[in-house]
Amino acid sequence: MANLTIDAVKAMTFDAIVIGSGISGGWAAKELCQKGLKTLVLERGRDVKHVTDYPTANLNPWDFPHRGQVPLDMRAEYGKSRSFMREETLQWAIKEGEQPYVEEKPFTWTRGYHVGGKSLLWARQTQRWSDFDFDGPARDGYAVDWPIRYADIAPWYSYVEKFAGISGNKDGLPQLPDGEFLPPIQLNCVETHLKDVLAKNYQDRHVVQGRCAHLTKPQPIHYQQGRAQCMHRTLCVRGCPLGGYFSSNASTLPWAEKTGNLTLRPHSVVHSIIYDEKKPGRAKGVRVVDGHTKQMMEFYAKIIFVNGSALSSNLILLNSVSSRFPTGLGNDSGLLGKYIAWHNYRGRVSAQYDGFLDKTTDGRNPSNGYMPRFRNLHKQETDFLRGYAAGVGGGRGSIQNRDGLGADLKASLLNPQPGPWNVSSWMMGETVPIEKNHVRLDTSQKDPYGIPLLVTSADWTENDDKMVNDYMEQLSEMFTLAGFKNIKAADSHSAPGSDIHEMGGVRMGKDPKTSLLNKWNQLHHCQNVFVTDGACMTSTATQNPSLTYMALTARAANFAVNELKKKNL
Repeated sequence: MANLTIDAVKAMTFDAIVIGSGISGGWAAKELCQKGLKTLVLERGRDVKHVTDYPTANLNPWDFPHRGQVPLDMRAEYGKSRSFMREETLQWAIKEGEQPYVEEKPFTWTRGYHVGGKSLLWARQTQRWSDFDFDGPARDGYAVDWPIRYADIAPWYSYVEKFAGISGNKDGLPQLPDGEFLPPIQLNCVETHLKDVLAKNYQDRHVVQGRCAHLTKPQPIHYQQGRAQCMHRTLCVRGCPLGGYFSSNASTLPWAEKTGNLTLRPHSVVHSIIYDEKKPGRAKGVRVVDGHTKQMMEFYAKIIFVNGSALSSNLILLNSVSSRFPTGLGNDSGLLGKYIAWHNYRGRVSAQYDGFLDKTTDGRNPSNGYMPRFRNLHKQETDFLRGYAAGVGGGRGSIQNRDGLGADLKASLLNPQPGPWNVSSWMMGETVPIEKNHVRLDTSQKDPYGIPLLVTSADWTENDDKMVNDYMEQLSEMFTLAGFKNIKAADSHSAPGSDIHEMGGVRMGKDPKTSLLNKWNQLHHCQNVFVTDGACMTSTATQNPSLTYMALTARAANFAVNELKKKNL
């Protein structure tokens, strides 16, 4: 019996465990496996194989029974969820009761419960942070100082960009550092017109082509991954069978699998991390509830990477209690779950343009124009903290003449005429983390796996409202200068979290009294546990965060393996 127990424990023991298989989890798996560690990746949702498990990737609009609409009776199975409520993307939606949570205040929590996570669902925008972003909290005194600066992460940005494949221009802007780019996708004539107008009227406002994780010109490293050139189908959220954009499924997980060191276990709902009472400052494994049987089991490893996506990672750590950490793993500061932040996408501006009537667009653009942050960069110049970036895009619609009857009407409908150019912009504002915006565990309610429900308690601040108003004013002014007409600005008043970029709760910092993680993404008080997804973020900046997660993860994995070799872990 004793031998069976030893054998059972051995079968459940690995060099490293990665919780989550999304953008950061995939990178952790790749790096750890590539460096020779036997690595277990735990994914709470179902398996999704690249190519074969994208059921709608090649379907035409007429191939869907309801032409893309989800019938009301089927919609009811997903409760109040609004995410992916189309037939093309229904496979990514989460049914009611899969993981309920308590909204103390309205909060939109979008999740990717399947192998690959939100790397199959993201907008693929990949901008580097600059020192304007890493310096932000220190300059204005809100949140805590980052323990790293751009120079610390710049080599890792280059490292992950070359592997993932990022399209973009060398724009030479200090607030948006250049990277390792594949050829850019081009701005169209209206976007270029706006760019030229801003260059003539402002010194600090620029329109650039959005940097995006699309293979415009695959390199040998991408062919080695089995990926091919992006065909600009713009059906990305269905899953790309070409691997034309970066995802864990197309890139990092297959790379990890090729090493022979990867064990991927879907349907594995992580309950908590097991603290080692015999080895102070160390965790020894992970408790998992089997998604099918609801059986609790344990897996063991020397290194644990927490990459469950920001709020799920907070939940796991809060539920990882022990006599040493009664309020959550590593939570001596009492800050675990606090200072949750996200991005502010509330502002929208739209318009039309009467020019370029001799031109239209050819093909499709999986990206868009991008206006980097220009507010409060060099000095505090507004009545709100930090700033915002803006997406910009233009396209020419068509007009159908619906007059007439019979053959004339049919001919009109089948031969639409080009309409005016439509222009739109959307804001990407930085929310300043505050302590009262937090998540915590419910003391009485549990989910189907016996895990306490997560309580979200977060709201907009006056700073966010002022930023939205400034965005609408400034973009309306810029659109007016460009000669655009019918300019309409609106505040959606959407709930926090609606942009999908939730961050924080396990923030990095220099001082264990004011942060949970050090500069290597290690828990200050449990040094073989690393958190490198959105939970680690000290502030949010205005850029899409996924590229920074990738770089932080690769950097932390490299450090963890070196420390393991030195027997420090």
